[in-house]
Amino acid sequence: MGFEWFVSRRYLKAKRSKGFISLISLISVAGVLVGVAALIVVLAVMTGFTAEFRDKILGINSHIVVQRPGVELSDYPDAAARIAGIAGVTGVTPYIYGQAMITGGVGGTGAIIRGVDPETVNQVLKLTEYLEVGALTDLAVPSGSRQAPGIILGKDLASHLGVLVGERVKLISAAGPLTPMGVLPKIKTVRVVGIFASGMYEYDSSLAYLDLATARDFMDLGETVHGLEVRVHDINRADRIAAQINRELGPTYSARDWMNMNRNIFSALALEKAALSVIMTLVVMVAAFNIVSTLIMVVMEKTKDIAILKAMGATNGSIMRIFMYEGLVIGLVGTGLGVATGLSLCEILSRYHFIELPEIYPISTLPVQVLPLDVSLIAGAAVLITFAATIYPSWRAARIDPAVALRYE
Repeated sequence: MGFEWFVSRRYLKAKRSKGFISLISLISVAGVLVGVAALIVVLAVMTGFTAEFRDKILGINSHIVVQRPGVELSDYPDAAARIAGIAGVTGVTPYIYGQAMITGGVGGTGAIIRGVDPETVNQVLKLTEYLEVGALTDLAVPSGSRQAPGIILGKDLASHLGVLVGERVKLISAAGPLTPMGVLPKIKTVRVVGIFASGMYEYDSSLAYLDLATARDFMDLGETVHGLEVRVHDINRADRIAAQINRELGPTYSARDWMNMNRNIFSALALEKAALSVIMTLVVMVAAFNIVSTLIMVVMEKTKDIAILKAMGATNGSIMRIFMYEGLVIGLVGTGLGVATGLSLCEILSRYHFIELPEIYPISTLPVQVLPLDVSLIAGAAVLITFAATIYPSWRAARIDPAVALRYE
């Protein structure tokens, strides 16, 4: 290796450069650097966006939802106790889900009504973290009190209605009593006791929370609920725990995990990440073609030197290794600098948040999450691609016939 490495290192230096890398080699290094750095930043941003989006969704929604399709749950305390006994489950809470019209200060709009149990909902959802005003305990009406029950509104929903904490709104449901005049809408007056902001417009503009008892009364559910929400310790095992719940409760129940319920959203994000990865990999491949052209030019320039080396006894394998080492050095230097540049850019984006996103996104700044596995795969792929780029020029150099090359010298 010593002889081949010595000659390869000399070829990396331009004539009379006194140790500086030649311009064309420098351009090749820069090409690999840009491709690797761009790929690291793109994957880190896409990974961060997916993680942030997942956290936002799982802050408002549970990891697993348990229902009896088409039937309310009357024996939910027993089902909740059995679910809580499954390994990996950290919380279970009942819920009620419905739709209603809400009218307030300056108008009305349709909304999604969710009834929750203030005593257990914090075991499953992060609703308390999103509350800007009020508390979950304010939802329930104290025993003996004659005040209206409480409701917590999304920030954008409250703004649309033009109401503040302490003011009253009306809930209107089409599922009212049947009379000779037809179905009368059911109307219930509630008091705004809190405002939450999840950061996702879809939830903040359409979601409202009631106490479980208030929601039951409004929707005429008696002592039943629509289902149970479950939180697990490891979200990546939610599908397996959902399968355990199905086995535990029997075929009349259906447990669905968050990945199954949001499959379309996360599949789209994964597809976008894969597409961007392919595009950025093409940048590295373009840089690899630059290495091919660089080595071919070096071979053409050093034809006489190669012929002399072969005449002195250098084998075809030695000649190939000389140019493979040269291309590999360009690839390694470019990859190393690209990794350093990419990680530095990720750190800057993560620390200073100078790129702000439009309000249509659920997050305000560009999220960044660097995975060591992604960096390792990118670096390994870049080195492999650049090494593959050295094979043809090296093979071409090894095929030079010294007699032909020195004929006119």
